[in-house]
Amino acid sequence: MESLMEIVRKHEEWRGKQTINLIASENVASPQVRKLMSSDLIHRYTAPDRFYMGTKFIDEIEELTAKVAREVFRAEYADPRPLSGHIADWILLSCFTKLNDKILSVSPANGGYPGISDLGLTRFMLRKNLYFPFNQDKWNIKVDEASGLIEKDKPSLIVFGASLILFPQPVKEFAKAAKAVNAKVAFDGAHVLGLIAGRRFQDPLREGAEVLIGSTHKSLFGPQGGIILSNATSGKIVKESIHPGLVDNAHYNRIAALCMALLELKSFGKAYADQVVRNAQTIGKALDERGVPVKCREYNYTESHQIILDDDKFKGKTDYHRTLEQANIVIDRGTRIGTCEITRRGMRHAEMERIAELISRLLVKKEAAERIAKEATKLRNEFSELEYCFKE
Repeated sequence: MESLMEIVRKHEEWRGKQTINLIASENVASPQVRKLMSSDLIHRYTAPDRFYMGTKFIDEIEELTAKVAREVFRAEYADPRPLSGHIADWILLSCFTKLNDKILSVSPANGGYPGISDLGLTRFMLRKNLYFPFNQDKWNIKVDEASGLIEKDKPSLIVFGASLILFPQPVKEFAKAAKAVNAKVAFDGAHVLGLIAGRRFQDPLREGAEVLIGSTHKSLFGPQGGIILSNATSGKIVKESIHPGLVDNAHYNRIAALCMALLELKSFGKAYADQVVRNAQTIGKALDERGVPVKCREYNYTESHQIILDDDKFKGKTDYHRTLEQANIVIDRGTRIGTCEITRRGMRHAEMERIAELISRLLVKKEAAERIAKEATKLRNEFSELEYCFKE
């Protein structure tokens, strides 16, 4: 039987050095972030009641991380303790809804996050789901129909954001309707936090959202984890509720690593976010022109880090995800292609054209996967240094 270390070595050699990673929910952490993940903090505890001794530096790290997060997102409150974006969603629902409350969000059928749908948390927490009317041609919420739904059904919590998200969502347009029914407005920025930090996508906390939550390892290039950002009023509720009921040990190596990623965003976030979106728009257009159809052509494909392949126009290729994997090009099975990691590795317009050409040759022209795999690895190996981070 292969040893664990050998399996990990093979993974790192393949995924880390040989493949072009286009998974929209992944990124790559800097050497500094990785170093902090393996620091002595990996063993340690602290707690708000100061139960543990020897924590003066850990407490300082937690305070610094919250401070930097507040600055990056211009939030009045920041909490880096959620262990994942999903846990951040659970905290949101726990703090701001009660039994049988109605929650309005984007349906999983339209790219919404399943974790807060009737497939996920609300099923166990006994909340009721409502879903935004959605226009799949524009890949966004139907404002007029949704306003009527809010007035009629009076949800307690309105959650914007989605897993398949191409364009800014109309938070500002619903602020008045939400206030009229006393609904809390939140934005699940799991996918777009890095773009929000870079001032490139939208600014939910200025547009009417009271809470901004999300994962810290997608367009935000930190370690896997979650974060909560909010105004002072909502932050007070979270702070009083989160420990020890919802999070106990918050994994302080992760929090230190997140702080470094946030410092990187503070210094390089705008340039990074701009390039991520330019790359997504470029690869969307390049694929579409080469016979791999992409949704929302008339809207320049996207304003985020991802594009969505149009399966309805791509008949007979339902297993292309596996074919791409055999060619060392990795996507997920949700038809998304993301540009976060390849942007962090320094790829730009020319490389988006090259990647699109490889995908087209594989899926449209039916060239052998083995041949494409060699070219994909060659392209990947041209970009060995990460950008948008501090140099050691």
